[in-house]
Formats: sequence, C-alpha cells, structure tokens
Amino acid sequence: MWEFTDDTGQVVRADRRPERTVAYVRAGAALHDLGVRPVAVYGSDHDGDGIDPAKGGALPAAAVPCLGPGGALTDEALSATRPDLIIDVTYDGKSAYAIDEALAGRLGVPLLTLSVGGAPLTAILERFGALAAALGTELPAPGAVTGLPEAEHVLRAALAAAGPPPRVLALSGAGPDRVHLARPDTWPELRHLSGLGVPPLDPGPGPGLNWLTTGWEHVTRLRPGLLLVDSRAHASRPRTVTGAVTVPWNPEAPPSPAAYARFFTAVAEGIAARPA
Repeated sequence: MWEFTDDTGQVVRADRRPERTVAYVRAGAALHDLGVRPVAVYGSDHDGDGIDPAKGGALPAAAVPCLGPGGALTDEALSATRPDLIIDVTYDGKSAYAIDEALAGRLGVPLLTLSVGGAPLTAILERFGALAAALGTELPAPGAVTGLPEAEHVLRAALAAAGPPPRVLALSGAGPDRVHLARPDTWPELRHLSGLGVPPLDPGPGPGLNWLTTGWEHVTRLRPGLLLVDSRAHASRPRTVTGAVTVPWNPEAPPSPAAYARFFTAVAEGIAARPA
C-alpha cells in the first residue's frame, strides 16, 4: 500500500506506488525537475490548450502532452491518459486549484494537492521533494548542491556590491492603462527575497488580497529601480518605466530548487545591471 498525506490533510492511498501521474503544469514541471516525469499535464483557466512556457519550466513539451485547462477537462480526455494519480496545487489548503475534484472522483483516481500559498518557500520546496521521493526519485542528500544555495549566495553578493538596496516592485500587466501590483507578504518567493535582503515594495492600501490593481502612474510614484514583471503568457506586456531594470518573474514558477535558483540568479543579474 502506497500512501501520502497531502496539504489538505487527506491521506492519499493506492495499491502500489503511482507511476502514471497527471499534474497541473506547475506541479508537473516541479516534479520533472526532481526526477518524476508526468504522463500529461493540464493548465489553469488562464491558460490555452498548450503549455505556458513560463509555467512549464524545463518540462519537455514534446514528451509530455498538455490536456488544456483543467476546468475544461472531460472524463474521456483524462481517462485516456490512464492516470493512477492526479497532482494539483492548493492556495487555500482546502481545495484543488486547477481541476474539478468531482472529475477525479468520477474516474476513481486519487487526487493529491500540495500547498503553494502561505507556507515559507523552503517548506513548499521540501513538500514537493518529499512527494518526488515518495514517487521513487532519488533526491540529493541534505546539504548537497542543488543550485539554490549558490543562487542565494550570488544574490547576496550582488546586493553587497550594489550600494543602496534597489527599490523592487513586483507586478503583472493588466492592459495598457492598468497594472496589478503584488502584495509581497502573500507570495512565498517575494517573502524569501525579503529574507535575502531584497524586500519588494508594498503597493499600499486598497482592495485585493494578492494584488492592488491600479494605474501605471502609481508605479511611477513608487520609483522602482528593479521591476519583477509577470512573465506568464496571459499577462499583458508592461510599460517601460524610466530608470528601472526589468527581470522576468513567474508567480507560478515550478516549486523546485532549480526553478527558484534561476529566478534568484536573474534578480542578482538585474541588481548588477542597474545604472551606477
């Protein structure tokens, strides 16, 4: 008997260790980084029929088919992949984010969800590592080189050489006149950046739990020197902000050390590229 307790508190059981996993693309990309390749992935309602390259990370699109948005999945499309485990993410610790839980129930396939919300980034990465290990991958021993500690060191070094710390603002384009500004405390990787000495700016009071939706003039008032810009396919391209260096930021990056190592390295390069 194989079992794993997911982040909704459900004990997911199977007669044997699952070998044919279907996953939300973000989770599937993370597991691929950790040595477990899903047989198929699906997106969110923001996504089209293919894999958003920002969410897919190093997932080989030619080898792992995308079934389209999870909310539009049919019994026939999912059952054709012959899954023995479905893996999704949860933001509220209660329900799956991208797939209709009733669909998994109708097919009798176990559904496992891991949190990508309120926990520290290190805890999120540990949970995905634990799932990958439970699915049979051989993870590096504790303390082994994963790329993430090195990227954090590079970031701290860039910050030390930069003089005054940059004014960092994370955002997602919402059209020609509107922009979503991230509230740093609600995003694990932005909280982690704060711990590394790069605290993103809080956009200020207003409606919205994760984002403050406002006009681009508010961005100018905040005087950012470094913009972390949503790189997902559904996000609008941002305006140019005078004096600010732009770094791609994926709010749905694969929760793996390799993916966040790439992000923190890019932030370090952005800090180093700022005008003197």
